[in-house]
Amino acid sequence: MLQRVVENLIGRIHGPFAFRFLLQPLVAIVVGLRAGVKDARAGRPAYGYSLFFHRGHRREILREGFRDIVRIFIVAILMDVIYQVIVLHWIYPGETLIVATVLAFVPYVLIRGPMGWLAHRWYRKRRQKMPMVPS
Repeated sequence: MLQRVVENLIGRIHGPFAFRFLLQPLVAIVVGLRAGVKDARAGRPAYGYSLFFHRGHRREILREGFRDIVRIFIVAILMDVIYQVIVLHWIYPGETLIVATVLAFVPYVLIRGPMGWLAHRWYRKRRQKMPMVPS
């Protein structure tokens, strides 16, 4: 079974719908960039940091991230199901979840945290440089 999973996952790279291996992570990255900037504006810590070190809020943090990426995740699932029906003539839900997670959720998580950190630093420097307005 593990051999079939590996062969099927590798086969997706060269099969129909191969463009999604570039397009879906790119869209997830753009959504992650926007969310990171939003985190910085709100004064929240980096997403990945919060995810791993704020145990009490982990479920809420994951829910918020999933809300941001749910459409991309659903499209990744649908495209993989279509691929499986066309090429494999069968649907393997576990493989679909692996592919959707790798193409949508992982790029989002990897970019949102660093972008939030960079945007937070940028906003902090910008506020320090702004002249004080007399009241």
